[in-house]
Amino acid sequence: METSVDEIAEGIYRISTFVPEIAPPAGFTFNQFLVDAEEPLLFHTGMRSLFPAVSEAVGRVVPVDRLRWLTFGHVEADECGAMNQFLAAAPHAEVAHGLLGCLVSLNDLADRPPRPMADGETLDLGGKKVRRRVRNLNTPHVPHNWEARVLYEENTGTLLCGDLFTHVGNGPAVTENDLVEAALEAEEMFRQTSCLTAAVETMRSLAKLAPHTLAVMHGSSFRGDCAGALRSLADGLAVRFSPEAEFVARPSILTGGAATES
Repeated sequence: METSVDEIAEGIYRISTFVPEIAPPAGFTFNQFLVDAEEPLLFHTGMRSLFPAVSEAVGRVVPVDRLRWLTFGHVEADECGAMNQFLAAAPHAEVAHGLLGCLVSLNDLADRPPRPMADGETLDLGGKKVRRRVRNLNTPHVPHNWEARVLYEENTGTLLCGDLFTHVGNGPAVTENDLVEAALEAEEMFRQTSCLTAAVETMRSLAKLAPHTLAVMHGSSFRGDCAGALRSLADGLAVRFSPEAEFVARPSILTGGAATES
C-alpha cells in the first residue's frame, strides 16, 4: 500500500491510501483531508493500522505535533480508528465533533475530552493572510450512523462530505468527471446509505451550499458543479432504490449477491 498527498483545493490536502484487496478487482481508497491553517485540522484519521502511513503523510505538509483539530464524519474505524494515536502525537490537538457524537461515543472513546459542536457552528482555524473557518452540519443517518455530520470549509467552498459519493477504484486525486453513476454502483454493492428518504432530502439541502469541491473519503474528490452532483445523487438514489422495501429485499455483495442483480 502506498499513501499519496495531493492538494485538491487551496491549502486542503487529500491523503490517500489505496487498498486493492477491498472490492477487487477495482480496489478501494481510504482518504483523509488536511486543512493547512494556523490551527491545522485533519478530517478522518484512518484506521489504527494506517497511523504510521497517514501520520507520515501529514508530516509532509505540517508537523504532526502541530495538529490542532481532529474531526471526522461519524464514528467508524476508517473515520477515527487512529484518533487516540493522533492525540498522543499532537499534544495540543482536540477532537471536534457534533454534540450527539460526543455524548453517545466520543466522551468515552477519546483519550482527551472532545469539543462538542452545534449544528451550523463554525470552528475558526485562524490565519493571518487567509482566515479559514469550517462549519459543522449535522446529517443524522446520512449516509449512515446517528451522529453523522459533514464539515464545510468556507474559504475554498470545500464540503468535507465523508462517505457521500463513495466509489471503488484508484482514480485521480481530483476529477471533473461525473461521480454519480459510480457512486450509485457502489451503493448497489455496499448498501451503506441508511434512511433513504432522509438521505435524499439531506443531499438536496447540502446542494444549497453550492460547494466548489467535494472531498470524498472513498474515491476521487470532485471539482465542478457540486450542487448539481449532490442533487443528481439524491435523484439517482430516489429513482434506483425506491421503494425502499423492494430494494432491501435484493441481495447485496456483502450478503453473497451479485452487484448487478435486480
